[in-house]
Amino acid sequence: MTPTGTIDCLVNVHFGETEQQPSWMLKVRDDYFKGPQSMFAPVDLSELLDEMDEQGVATAILMDNLTRPSVTARKFVDARPDRFALAMGGVDLLRPIPALRDLAAVARDLPVVYAVVGPSFWGDGQYPPSDAVYYPLYTKCAELGLPLCVNTGLPGPPIPGEVQNPIHLDRVCVRFPELKLCMIHGADPWWDVAIRLLMKYRNLRLMTSAWSPKRLPDSLLHYMRTRGPDKVIFGSDWPVLRMRRVVPEAAALDLPAGVLEKYLRTNAQEFFFSGQEL
Repeated sequence: MTPTGTIDCLVNVHFGETEQQPSWMLKVRDDYFKGPQSMFAPVDLSELLDEMDEQGVATAILMDNLTRPSVTARKFVDARPDRFALAMGGVDLLRPIPALRDLAAVARDLPVVYAVVGPSFWGDGQYPPSDAVYYPLYTKCAELGLPLCVNTGLPGPPIPGEVQNPIHLDRVCVRFPELKLCMIHGADPWWDVAIRLLMKYRNLRLMTSAWSPKRLPDSLLHYMRTRGPDKVIFGSDWPVLRMRRVVPEAAALDLPAGVLEKYLRTNAQEFFFSGQEL
């Protein structure tokens, strides 16, 4: 049975805004995910809504960027504020004050439900999340009550990955207990480290975006069934992984109905949409 009311917490509609993707993005599509040529095509609103409706996805969080705003994402939010919200990346951590003013303004004016940063994808991958260069962002997100998502796990592109070892978030959670923090794109090959951190810190979550649910490790599913039913959040990374693939795979996992409901909807609603009606 197709789940209903699902929240897909990571959806990309901006790829088609670029005529030529960088070579590393093409490598990820062709070598890592073995995706179709259409992965980076412009997105049609009605087709995306059709796929969401088909798979019982009530809400999708669309990736946006402070320095390169997504025309498509903001157009979709304007057209269907009942179905879409935004995740905001692009904060300049080396010149943080103007960027954080912009983040606060955008979060005030648009339906931004989390900020996002990928340690491997800026600064030549030399700054782990425990570095003080992130502290202004952590402080501002905590002040705003805005969750922050941080890429964890080895990235698909051929760029440095050690900075995305989730162990770097250990110090962050200690120093910023007020910050709502979520690991995204899984945590491979450091799943056990991520699970231990989830057990340890109340303010930490993990999103399985960019992971086929049927490929999730048994250790994570065991944690979801036992100590961590409230800690793991669903996301597709559409169109890298299509909803029509990953939602049925999620529904087929060996999870009790209540845990599956939390994974597909409730955990995201409480973490990203606290106090909002969906």
